Amino acid sequence: MTSSDEDPDVRCLDSRVVYENPWMTLTEDTVQRRDGSTGLYGVMRARDFALVLPWDGERFHLVEQFRYPVGARLWEFPQGSVGSDRATTPEQVAAVELEEEAGLTAGAWQHLGFLHAGYGRSTNGFDVFLAEDLHQVPPRREIEEQDMRSGTFTLDEVWGLIRDGRMTDSHSIAALALWERARQT
Repeated sequence: MTSSDEDPDVRCLDSRVVYENPWMTLTEDTVQRRDGSTGLYGVMRARDFALVLPWDGERFHLVEQFRYPVGARLWEFPQGSVGSDRATTPEQVAAVELEEEAGLTAGAWQHLGFLHAGYGRSTNGFDVFLAEDLHQVPPRREIEEQDMRSGTFTLDEVWGLIRDGRMTDSHSIAALALWERARQT
């Protein structure tokens, strides 16, 4: 890290949008490093999101859906982002995603941390929340989530999903590590 009175290690000389849709913008940035050399960065710019670990004291509530980029149905914790007209704080985003995807509301929330989603290629990150005191409600899934399934798993079963390659979402696995650490303190 550099202090505020030093030149940045890498500075942007030029940025151009190469692709854009409602969820993300992809830019190609020409950069200059501290030694004067130049290079390119492809950067995905997207909204931060929230990820929820719904825990009923014995089991986690997970969702499974087909993830087109990897061509597989996989388990993960509920997660996503919503437009600013529907939620303004990370906790509100988490509550919306929990209800939409898992059909749950929570009476107790704990913020476990903030992580970057992939800071070598993307600007976005995500807040991780533990949701407890769960109550079932009808899910309100978006059209993209119509194939989503939900299920409950013990901690050992979640680790089994990871071991068997049925849960490969790095965000979910990192969030589980935050939860494990929070339990130890």
